[in-house]
Amino acid sequence: MNPDPDSTSRPPSPADREPPSRSEWLPSAARVPSRDRRPRGLAEREAPRRTWRWGLVAILVLSAAALIWYWLVPSAGPVPYKTSIVDRGPITAIVTATGTLNPVVTVQVGSQVSGKIKALMADYNSDVTEGQLVAQIDPAPFKAKVVQARAALKTAKSNRVKAETALAQRQLELNRATKLRADQYIPQADLDLARTSYRDAAAQVDVAIAQIEQAEAALASAELELSMTSIYSPVDGVVISRDVEVGQTVAAAFQTPRFFVIAQDLTKMQVNASVSEADIGGITEGSDAEFLVDTYPNEPFRGIVTQVRNAPITVQNVVTYDVIIRVDNPDLTLKPGMTANVSIVRAKRDDVLRVPNTALRFRMPNQTTDLKTTQVWVVSDSAMAQPVEIVPGVADAVYTEVSRGDLQEGDAVIIGLTDEAALDSKSLPPGFLPRMR
Repeated sequence: MNPDPDSTSRPPSPADREPPSRSEWLPSAARVPSRDRRPRGLAEREAPRRTWRWGLVAILVLSAAALIWYWLVPSAGPVPYKTSIVDRGPITAIVTATGTLNPVVTVQVGSQVSGKIKALMADYNSDVTEGQLVAQIDPAPFKAKVVQARAALKTAKSNRVKAETALAQRQLELNRATKLRADQYIPQADLDLARTSYRDAAAQVDVAIAQIEQAEAALASAELELSMTSIYSPVDGVVISRDVEVGQTVAAAFQTPRFFVIAQDLTKMQVNASVSEADIGGITEGSDAEFLVDTYPNEPFRGIVTQVRNAPITVQNVVTYDVIIRVDNPDLTLKPGMTANVSIVRAKRDDVLRVPNTALRFRMPNQTTDLKTTQVWVVSDSAMAQPVEIVPGVADAVYTEVSRGDLQEGDAVIIGLTDEAALDSKSLPPGFLPRMR
């Protein structure tokens, strides 16, 4: 290859010359070789590493800023609350209790005398009428007592006749002694003896009369006991229980033995419900009631409260009160002794502002709650939650009446957190609220 002819004849220009190195333009005193000086190729290889490190630091700073913004700055994402709308409607406060079905009037039929049962004229489910003979106790011992009492009465009457005869004789003797004493034929002592004998005879007559009355009373008692051997039904009704058998000996020394239990009218029944002291307030006579029995679980029966008894019943430090509920039983569907699950209407409101009970139980995470007031959390249009104080009224199992407060119909009240928000709220540090996503 031929060289350029101009390159040998023309001197190099300043532009063609290489720039002087750093060591050439530095003063001679500064031209000291450095031990840390690395080759130029090595410095060029380390430059990308420094750039990557600064980029990583920038990424971490931006990530931290984004995370802080994510937690603290509200976003337009979905609200993490489960809400319900405040509306108007009826509220019925219900008190639940357990009771037993019983006939309105039940009569226990027993015996006032002791003896062996000779016959029974009634059994379970027997229809009986007032005055009907239902049982017979062996009357033989009582008939013997009646005969004995009559004989004693005759004896007492005979003694009276004898005493009256003796009295007449003593009257004659007294009259004669009085005349003889007036003529001075007998001493005064004989007259006094005659008077004493007369008075004794008069007393014997009184004793005989008393014995007659005593004998008559004994005869009447014996005849009454004889009549008590026949047991009669005191009311019209149905026999629902029989506790004795023929040939059984009953003793009425300390208590009356029970033969039958008669329900006067099974078409009229009542429920004796036990209501706790916490729920007895507000239950009055005339309140509506509804109950279910186990044999008809899908058929409610309706009744009316006729009595709220003031006598407390304490069992294991639990105080209850008896509430009597009258119910009609025309087709005899209900049986005595059935267990009734009763619901009594304590209060009823129509077309009132109401809020779900779950809204009253909701507690915002990491927020203090004043137990002296009742409040709900309302979600505004900007998806922010704010507490609102209310005064509750009548409540049922689902809703509570809002008596006073700043709630309006159509407000969205919080009833809970979504699953994701509830999980996030558990992992938040103290002082932080769930993110508004």
